[in-house]
Amino acid sequence: MSAPGPLPQHIAIVMDGNGRWAQNQGKPRSAGHQAGSDALKRTVEAAGKRGISTLTVYAFSSENWHRPSVEVKHLLELFLNALNRDVAELDKNNVALRFIGNRSAFNPAIRDGMRRAEAKTRDNNGLYLNVAVNYGGHAEITEAVRQVAKEVTQGVLRPEQITEALLEDKLYTQGLPAPDLLIRTGGEQRLSNFLLWQLAYTELYFTDTLWPDFNGEHLDLALADFAGRQRRFGSLPQVENA
Repeated sequence: MSAPGPLPQHIAIVMDGNGRWAQNQGKPRSAGHQAGSDALKRTVEAAGKRGISTLTVYAFSSENWHRPSVEVKHLLELFLNALNRDVAELDKNNVALRFIGNRSAFNPAIRDGMRRAEAKTRDNNGLYLNVAVNYGGHAEITEAVRQVAKEVTQGVLRPEQITEALLEDKLYTQGLPAPDLLIRTGGEQRLSNFLLWQLAYTELYFTDTLWPDFNGEHLDLALADFAGRQRRFGSLPQVENA
């Protein structure tokens, strides 16, 4: 279990390294994505046991459509199979599932599966699992600004009424707290267009562990690292009284 200290209530994860894991194993990339799906199940279970209330994972970015068509097809099939197979278990474990991103590019079967999964788990409150699909941070902010501009044009809103809180209410993550901790696996150290607005004061943790190998022990290492940090949100460090 995790080391003593403050726990992040909301963790975001960039699940990176499926392809390299498969290459290292001498397997096709599809095997890496399947192993990554298994790693997500382990991580959801581990996060719930450790008292994490919200988990947001980057499953399919808006840029992933540019990958080879065979790989995209497999990713979508894996996603649809997971919707049909795993939602009952999530519901049993009191996990509320929510999808964030632009759903319009997905076929009707996937969109319907997402709606059914959200409806089935809506009343659960053990762990809030947000899965970012066809998601891009730039697109999310652009769409939020577009909605605000439309309200100004319609006379519903005056420019001086535009606040950060109002813009946040237009984001895909409406109603969610900002992540306390971002974990990125696979050794890369970048955000990859993920939650650009929401990560303003999030603590960042990078690990060389490839996502399919990620488990509860790796999560504990990230939690221990977080516990040792002093979050300042732009203010000066706290000084203990002498």
